[in-house]
Amino acid sequence: MRDGVRLAADLFRPDAAGSFPALVEYHPYRKDDMSVPRNGPHRFFAERGYVSVRLDVRGTGASEGVNTDEYPLQEQLDGYDAIEWIAGQSWCDGSVGMFGSSYSGFTALQVALHRPPHLKTIIPIYATDDRYTDDCHYVGGCLRMYYDIGFYATRMVAWNALPPAVDGLEEDWARIWKEHLDGQRPYMLTWLAHQADGPYWRAASVAGQYEKIACPVFLIGGWQDGYPNPPLRLFERLSVPRRLLIGPWNHARPDAAVPGPRIHYLHEMLRWLDHWLKGRDTGVMRQPPITVYMQQYDEPPPDRTLTGGEWRSLEAWPPPGQESSTRFLAPDGGLTAGPPAGEGVEEFHYEPTVGVAGGLWSGGLPVGLPGDQRPDEALSLVFTSEPLGGSVEVLGRPRAILHVASSAEIAAFVVKLSDVAPDGASALVTRGILNGTRHTSLSKPSPMVPGKVYELGIDLDATGWIFEPGHRIRLAISGSDFPNVWPTPLPATNRILLGGVTPSRLVLPLAPARQPAAERPSFLPPPESTPTATVTTEGPVWDVREDVAQDTVTVLIEHGRTLHLPDGTEIVERQRMRNATPRHDPARATAEGETHVRRTHQGTVVEANAVAMLIGTSTSLRFTAHLDVLLDGQSCFRRRWEASFPRLLL
Repeated sequence: MRDGVRLAADLFRPDAAGSFPALVEYHPYRKDDMSVPRNGPHRFFAERGYVSVRLDVRGTGASEGVNTDEYPLQEQLDGYDAIEWIAGQSWCDGSVGMFGSSYSGFTALQVALHRPPHLKTIIPIYATDDRYTDDCHYVGGCLRMYYDIGFYATRMVAWNALPPAVDGLEEDWARIWKEHLDGQRPYMLTWLAHQADGPYWRAASVAGQYEKIACPVFLIGGWQDGYPNPPLRLFERLSVPRRLLIGPWNHARPDAAVPGPRIHYLHEMLRWLDHWLKGRDTGVMRQPPITVYMQQYDEPPPDRTLTGGEWRSLEAWPPPGQESSTRFLAPDGGLTAGPPAGEGVEEFHYEPTVGVAGGLWSGGLPVGLPGDQRPDEALSLVFTSEPLGGSVEVLGRPRAILHVASSAEIAAFVVKLSDVAPDGASALVTRGILNGTRHTSLSKPSPMVPGKVYELGIDLDATGWIFEPGHRIRLAISGSDFPNVWPTPLPATNRILLGGVTPSRLVLPLAPARQPAAERPSFLPPPESTPTATVTTEGPVWDVREDVAQDTVTVLIEHGRTLHLPDGTEIVERQRMRNATPRHDPARATAEGETHVRRTHQGTVVEANAVAMLIGTSTSLRFTAHLDVLLDGQSCFRRRWEASFPRLLL
């Protein structure tokens, strides 16, 4: 790097002489051990004439330096330097692309903002353009609950404490490991210090600076992923050649994701890369640039593996002349095509544990699809249409416009759109949330005035969905989405005003006319592949418990995996998450997370144990974390972090 720090990379090279285009996957997930099972795409591209590069972020894995947060400016500049270094090597022909899902999708977008001269294209998968509105930390001005403490942030404390692989670093591995440990700092300390939108979140967001991306972009997203909104937004606002593919998938690659159908997405990527990096006419630029999967109702067990529906193609986003359908919330609980005849007010009490039927925010856990929504709907304000006489096909971001008032200064409003089958089962289509204190600004929140009526525009997550004839459209309104979102602290009675001059309503963006079956896009099925590591899993456990005596609902999530790597390394990882909310006092909600990793390599055993907790009060959030690292059973590093953060109207 420009400051002399060295980043570690693995090269997957064609078995041939000469120079080739290069592809880079750039993230902190430890190329030498924890993410060896992700090597498959690199082998795929190397077999097809690319040098594929796995690059450890500064301060992680085998790279030098320290890592205290995700996506800092230094990390972006490192990406620039790495691209240019790779382009100058004898095995590279000077053309470089970036690809990857989640973190490596983020870094592809962020590095592209800096315009490395040799970066010719990027393929971000399941990534965001806006780190405040559409990431795993905050949503609608609310703090996410289970995910960061329970899963991601705590896991990174443990992963960043593991030593680099010894092979190739015999003289340096101990120095690099000490550097990583001494510089260790939980990401949560930074995220909790920035509870409103502002310069910190803008620094690594493409939003507001789309014009800086100059290379072609192939976007891949999933409706059940945690990032369903950015792909459509990016496609609309980028001005470079681009392609968009959105399937029904969660946060797993499209050849292994649930729910399916799964596809051979690497084949689609190869067609794009061959066009832009090798100059081959693959036909990719002659086909419609947008392909989306239109979902339809299936019975909603949370372990379903397939979603019914069909693929469709579009020429532009938004579709020219896109129409919308407005449904009005009626005093009798109806969802009507026209405004209700009279005015009305519907009232609901804030129940802080509504949400347990809504699934888990999609971030890589092996569980999480929404189940039947009726248990949550029983504690929500519900508006339902009559059975549909024909299909209603939605594509884009629905929007709820609600006229609300609350008895509390802090209140959240959660809206969930569901498809109700003739037998009464309710399948979640999409959801949206807004903290009422952010009704005018995500960066400058202000308390709600109790009793004052506010008009809230709540954008639901983007979706593609076919409501079939005979089904009903339902909008459920509540004050919580537990355990996905941290409960607001105050008891509240909330009102929704209906009809007259306060017409609360739902606006559905409609899909263009259905394509004939012969014109719909199709994909190759995923090929049989050779695993790059042996992975066995335990669990998962997804347990919702109600303590009647304590009036508390607890969600417990556990899962584990064991990796056996080709070099004989064994890695055992266990994670446990516990989220609890007292119904009578939601200010005292808590979230706990544990990650335990044991790595055995050539007889040496290293263990990293990270435990974190976030405890709420009416005015603050108190964070604690512990890290204990053991070498052959003896503690060799310990650290504790503790901080308290004022609640910024959360």
